[in-house]
Amino acid sequence: MTNEEIQAIFFIECDEALAAAEVALDSCRAGRTDDETVNGIFRAVHSIKGGAGAFGFAALQAYTHGFETLLSDVRDGTVAVSEPLVALMLRALDTLGDHVGAARDGGAVPDDAALLAQLAAAQSGVIALEPTDAVTGTPGAADGDDFAFDLDAMLGDIAADISANADWVVTVQPQAAAMANGGEPLLLLRELSALGGGRARVTIDEGDVPGLESIDLGEGYLRWTVALPGTVDRAAIEDIFDFVGDGCGLTMCRDGEQPVAPATVATPAAAIAPAPIAAPVVVPIQAGPSSASPTAEAPAATPASGQSIRIDLAKLDRLIDAVGELVIAQAMMTQRLTSHNLGGIEELAMLDGLTRDIQESAMSIRAQPIGSVFSRVPRILRELEASTGKKVRLELAGEATELDKTVIERLSEPLTHLIRNAVDHGIEPSADRIAAGKPPEGVLTLSAEHRSGRIVIRIADDGRGIDRPRVYAKAVERGLIAADAVMSDEEIDNLIFSPGFSTAQTLSNISGRGVGMDVVRQNVKELGGRISIESHPGKGSVFTLALPLTLAISDGMIVTVGDQTLVVPLAHVVESLRPDARDVQHLGVGRAMLNVRGRFIPILPLEGPVGARGAIADPTQAVLIVVDTEATGQAALLVDTICDQRQFVIKSLDAHYRPVEGVAGATILGNGRVALIIDVDGLVAGAVSESPPLKDAA
Repeated sequence: MTNEEIQAIFFIECDEALAAAEVALDSCRAGRTDDETVNGIFRAVHSIKGGAGAFGFAALQAYTHGFETLLSDVRDGTVAVSEPLVALMLRALDTLGDHVGAARDGGAVPDDAALLAQLAAAQSGVIALEPTDAVTGTPGAADGDDFAFDLDAMLGDIAADISANADWVVTVQPQAAAMANGGEPLLLLRELSALGGGRARVTIDEGDVPGLESIDLGEGYLRWTVALPGTVDRAAIEDIFDFVGDGCGLTMCRDGEQPVAPATVATPAAAIAPAPIAAPVVVPIQAGPSSASPTAEAPAATPASGQSIRIDLAKLDRLIDAVGELVIAQAMMTQRLTSHNLGGIEELAMLDGLTRDIQESAMSIRAQPIGSVFSRVPRILRELEASTGKKVRLELAGEATELDKTVIERLSEPLTHLIRNAVDHGIEPSADRIAAGKPPEGVLTLSAEHRSGRIVIRIADDGRGIDRPRVYAKAVERGLIAADAVMSDEEIDNLIFSPGFSTAQTLSNISGRGVGMDVVRQNVKELGGRISIESHPGKGSVFTLALPLTLAISDGMIVTVGDQTLVVPLAHVVESLRPDARDVQHLGVGRAMLNVRGRFIPILPLEGPVGARGAIADPTQAVLIVVDTEATGQAALLVDTICDQRQFVIKSLDAHYRPVEGVAGATILGNGRVALIIDVDGLVAGAVSESPPLKDAA
């Protein structure tokens, strides 16, 4: 593995560590300050620090050292966890993310001097609050004369100056065992020097170096002595050698004391270098679900069920593509053997089962918990709270729900828009909530669950709900609807998805430009999903996203409509039936309703929407497939026959042709023909909007 590949792994693990630390800090913010939570934050920052030293990112290493020193005191109980301290550490974590980004991209190093000073002051109990604007209460430049001072801090500075005269003396002399394992003592010296903040003094003793004819390249002859200011914490020095064995010849002491070897260096290790990189995990391949924290130390490489390896995502994509082609080839072979009356042979059934197992295994590799998306929400809420002055409590459910990584990656933008919309438009200011008899703190709930082969994500708030009169008036003003239009509550709610629509009173960095909600609907539609709204004035709103679990392979029912062969996604199918004449009620030309156990649902012929010719028009002579949709309930699709039920590989029409209304994509059948995949939600929504209201059977 090249140095560039190892460095890429380091940055991936930095992102994982930052995410884990943010989750832990949010737990502290919510009042959960147990030892494991605090240790998780410390381990995350310490891991980044070790890697920064190994790769020579001096600025990142120096900053993480300052952050880690405070965390060490918090972990030891010297500094108590408080709300201001958590707020300070969240700001420090944001800056740490900027440092990681600068190291990764080669950009400008963040100016962290003021923040490092605040972290140092927090060790003595002095916590500087983030400056706020006196009018809005949002982060900004503080006004007023700088006459404030803190006596404890001043005394602490004096004590620090006194202790600075007691310098540390650290000696390092690598031995043969360390050198044999590829140790690099310069990394240790560089990290020690960084602790001194420009006041470190390094000397070298080459008195043990033999003549050129006697030198053994495997031996260590040089001894380095590093003098550090007395203000440097002993634990910080020992942390540098956490992963170094006895072969480093390390001693340390205060100036004038007897040098001793630190006890913390007794842990055996193979090389003189920090071990910043944990077990590599980009896409976990596990025999079963793991509940390990992202910051948990990796287990040894044993045949345990939780063992994982790092895999390039491009390789997984190629695997999924190959599995898709395997599914198509298997369907073609089945079709050909069936045409020769060989469809019932045992080996064919075995191949079908193996193909499905391979497909499910390949898809499970790409499956990731949606918690990776939910984990970004607390940061978004903190920014919104700062800019709006509102207090919002986040409640999460179903974070372990898994879906395809591709879907997860494309969920971030629409979820961000919905959350910003909920806080800015939905949740009221604290004063308004109190006046309405609500708690001053708003509640935003995110949940995810599997339902009928799809994932359903709900974003709910307990705010004011959608102001339908205002939405209606704004739509009339923008010419989206006629002034005398008669619309249901659901139709008015859906106006907020119109391009350019906004009810914001003023333009801000959150809303007012009329972009966002239309982007949400478009993004969800591109994922093959649907979004619906449920809003109650004064009680809040719920946005529901129904999405496919994967964008690659699914199960479907193959049907014929006239001269067309179509695929109905099995996730929508409730049942299929041939109705009696008494169960069908005609409502004029081309319209009919089906009585399904006492409830009438619309019958939707597919001949027109898909452009088929010669389809059966009489429902009593055809087959009706009852389908369920997230937004518009049930309907009955009228088809000629049901041919088969099998897996199909989804091919995007957008990429290979152009978007087609009512069509979700296409697939290749076993006979080599292309079949359209029905967009059940879109077709039913369009048909229901043109049909009379549903009613119960008499």
